[in-house]
Amino acid sequence: MAGTLYLCATPIGNLDDITLRVLNTLKEADLIAAEDTRHSIKLLNHFGIDTPMTSYHEFNKVEKARYLVEQLNKGLNVALVTDAGTPAVSDPGEELVRQCYAAGIRVTSLPGPSACVTALTLSGMSTRRFCFEAFLPSDKKERQWVLEELKTETRTILLYEAPHRLAKTLEELLETLGDRRITLCRELTKRYEEAWQTTLREALEHVRIQEPKGEYVLVLEGRSMEEQLRERARSWDEMSVEEHMAYYEDQGIANKEAMRMVARDRGISRRDVYQYLTGQKNSRAEEKARKESSK
Repeated sequence: MAGTLYLCATPIGNLDDITLRVLNTLKEADLIAAEDTRHSIKLLNHFGIDTPMTSYHEFNKVEKARYLVEQLNKGLNVALVTDAGTPAVSDPGEELVRQCYAAGIRVTSLPGPSACVTALTLSGMSTRRFCFEAFLPSDKKERQWVLEELKTETRTILLYEAPHRLAKTLEELLETLGDRRITLCRELTKRYEEAWQTTLREALEHVRIQEPKGEYVLVLEGRSMEEQLRERARSWDEMSVEEHMAYYEDQGIANKEAMRMVARDRGISRRDVYQYLTGQKNSRAEEKARKESSK
């Protein structure tokens, strides 16, 4: 029988946040795969756990995952931990999970601390709909592409950022998305935990004066639906009703449904759309008849 891969959430700051289930699993596992063994040994020592460890990180994730799958196939149970929080969330653990599923190995997740969820609940922003982007890409083109995508995002946006890059990221967000409400969360669950509700402009001015410290989660207000609808309405106004109809019909949408969608977009009734199109059709027919009679 193959073993099981256990995804073990560990504290993001306060050691009391570890669950009894995770502690028992770390004690009973045959092997612990840790992102940084030097970091994780402090956690294990604190709770008196002496299970053997091996390193599993971004730079060995593919090759080491193959090794761990081999151990799992031999019947060993492996516990995966990241430096802090839940493994496989913006983390090399996702590669190990993928390989385990491909090999038919059982994977289970032991819930616990997660910086993005902790920050979201603490932020005071809308929590019904949200998107998690983790760290913005370092590649300039890819980074700009993601920022442009976020420009029209109506859900609450969560980003991670290191203190030395915070000012640059806030500047780019302000430039691309415009001034919006933001909650800056830092040092979550730790002694100097802080959640500061402000705006992008004010946050940028603040960090330019006072050097940021600690790891940050940025919880950013999504674009309002009203603003998005207003922009769409402006773009529809630039089209004629006929062009608007063609926009939908060219996508294979039936005439009646396209008429309903045009009416919705323009804030008018379907009857108004029908009468306009009929009037335009009649006007063209009359014009054609006049031209033919004058020949």
